[in-house]
Amino acid sequence: MDQPLNILYVVPYVPNLIRVRPYNLIRNLAERGHCVTVATLYTSERERLEAEKLRAFVSGMRTFPMPTLRSLANAAMALPSRVPLQAVYAWNVAFAQALAEMAPSFDVVHVEHLRGARYGLYLKNELAARGVCPPVVWDSVDCITLLFRQAAASSRSLPKRLITRLDLRRTETYEGWLARQFDHVAVTSALDQKALASLMPSGSPISSISVLANGVDLDYFTPDPSVEREPATLVISGKMSYHANVTMTLNLIQNIMPIVWARRPDTRVLVVGKDPPREIQALGANPNVIVTGTVDDIRPYLYRATMAVTPITYGTGIQNKVLEAMACATPVVSTPQAVSALRVAPGRDVLVAQEPIAFGEAVLKLLTDIPLQRQVGQAGRAYVEAHHKWSEIAAELETIYRDAIRATGKTLEREQV
Repeated sequence: MDQPLNILYVVPYVPNLIRVRPYNLIRNLAERGHCVTVATLYTSERERLEAEKLRAFVSGMRTFPMPTLRSLANAAMALPSRVPLQAVYAWNVAFAQALAEMAPSFDVVHVEHLRGARYGLYLKNELAARGVCPPVVWDSVDCITLLFRQAAASSRSLPKRLITRLDLRRTETYEGWLARQFDHVAVTSALDQKALASLMPSGSPISSISVLANGVDLDYFTPDPSVEREPATLVISGKMSYHANVTMTLNLIQNIMPIVWARRPDTRVLVVGKDPPREIQALGANPNVIVTGTVDDIRPYLYRATMAVTPITYGTGIQNKVLEAMACATPVVSTPQAVSALRVAPGRDVLVAQEPIAFGEAVLKLLTDIPLQRQVGQAGRAYVEAHHKWSEIAAELETIYRDAIRATGKTLEREQV
């Protein structure tokens, strides 16, 4: 039997039920018997308290404050350079120094996202001279260049289009270089894998980049047959301050819903997600649109809705909102972009349509066909059960760790207690 690993998991934001990838990977690695120490940054007292909840299932915790003003100062100082703003946004020298003191005692170091990558680079450079640096695995999550290319062209937010265009060229160069600096790299989808590999010099092995999909908590997001679905009720969800979700929601209300309302004026739309900007809040002036803002639990909305809709026009990686709806057996109508990273069968597991007219027709079809609602909802649940269990994804990550350890020649010779 393989020996449990001693893992230092570095994440530049607090893992929680919104940032589900690190939260569930950490929890499931711990459940597999590994000793996981989490090192993370928090921006507020609320986030610090959220981080403390991780102590229930990890072996150790290190938290450092990261005020937003410091992040903005980091970005401002990077403007004249060739370094992407995302790469410096979460940089904290005290945090990096603490990691360098901790890292030699671990079997493997995991760093997440472009915002966290600099910590992995720092550890490799600082500890290489000592000959004690464990392998560093970088979970890129998404290819940020791919996201920026889409946002620069399609975002409905002018400031976001300008920022992404400003940072795009240097992000392309930096990500291509960065992907060659670590012992292994992970991304959430084959599309991100291909995009990241395309930024690397010709001939670079794509095998050094693994696809590590997102999962869904199938015990938490599970159907509730005691709740009756409300007729003609659509739910659209996500962090509403995120530019891709803003564009998605405006696309729904402005381009798709007029088609639906022309034939079903009774249809309601629930816009569920934290921090909606003014342009999203203003949608609530329509009596058929309810903007909830932050909610404690998304599940009641998924249980009651006739369907979940995700008319995304751009985005990368796996859309957790789609997996969560499917796990609750809520039928989903989606654009191809929202399910491009999944192995779903359109028409069976989800309904898929690109253009507003086709999307509206798919919504109308599902509104009137109750057997189809049940069929698609049940097929969606079966799909996530087959392909998106966090326990199995954590096992894949463990394999990545062990392969990186073997490739770097590190041995696990800790004293047995």
